[in-house]
Amino acid sequence: MPSLTSARKAGSITDVAGIEVGHFTDTRRPTGCTVVMARGGAVAGVDVRGAAPGTRETDLLSPVNLVDTVHAVMLAGGSAWGLDAASGAMRWLEERGVGFDVRVGRLPIVPAAVLFDLLVGDASIRPDAAAGYAACAAATAKRPAEGNVGAGTGAAVGKIFGIDRAMKGGVGTASVTVGGVTVGALIACNALGDVLDPDTAQVVAGARTANGRKLLDTRRALLRGDAPRPLLAGTNTTIGVIATDAAINKLQATKLAQMAHDGLARAINPVHTMSDGDTLFALGTGQAKAHPGMMVLGTMAAEATARATLRAVLAARGLTAGGLHLPAARDL
Repeated sequence: MPSLTSARKAGSITDVAGIEVGHFTDTRRPTGCTVVMARGGAVAGVDVRGAAPGTRETDLLSPVNLVDTVHAVMLAGGSAWGLDAASGAMRWLEERGVGFDVRVGRLPIVPAAVLFDLLVGDASIRPDAAAGYAACAAATAKRPAEGNVGAGTGAAVGKIFGIDRAMKGGVGTASVTVGGVTVGALIACNALGDVLDPDTAQVVAGARTANGRKLLDTRRALLRGDAPRPLLAGTNTTIGVIATDAAINKLQATKLAQMAHDGLARAINPVHTMSDGDTLFALGTGQAKAHPGMMVLGTMAAEATARATLRAVLAARGLTAGGLHLPAARDL
């Protein structure tokens, strides 16, 4: 397995000029939210591949629709309840004069996506507007914390044979720089499937054997006929943000989000299932002078996404909540 030390050399989404990240981690139960902020505004796109998404303001980001600039993206636990965290981000940004001038005030645009972490601890505790506000107050351009923080606090991976055989997911980040242009990714991984090392295809975290001591390898288990446990749609999901300092338009931002999903496909198996709401946003701050072209930029996005997904489980720590124990990759 790749070492956590080597994984940390892969950079961060905050290597992209104009991007800040803030986490709020709820100490009452394992849940939280993460904001990726572009106070100066960023061109944005989105691509939703999972069949059970929980999102806000994604229609706005369609290339055929009017607004092409956002000021933050909110990622949260708590399933659909967690979408309320975006309201707190709007309030925080408005208080600081960030947003579109609509004559009667400044209107911040904050798209959001959520993951389902309600099986871990007290489900009545979930991110709200106050949590989103706190995440914004904590945002900096420094390297963000990874693992059991923010939107990844209650995340788990490898649940296809039951949550009791799953492992701890989390938040991870990475970046790639080519020719003076940087693409970074921040991923909150709560996948139904296993997480793989994208370079070796080795399973790093996911479903465990019946005795809980070893990795099962979900892909091979399904192909040999092992029956998955009945699943409630939407109880998983990997969400994230890809950002670049290249100058891109709204159509290119959408394509960047689409190509970034290739990174999820290299790092998660199975991915984009009927029980996942996999959603990736793309932001362009336009602060770099160079542009390598969309072929290179998309390849960079997929690479940063794959690395960030791997780091989400490598940085995670084992968690016990009630009668549920989720070991981390480092524990096995």
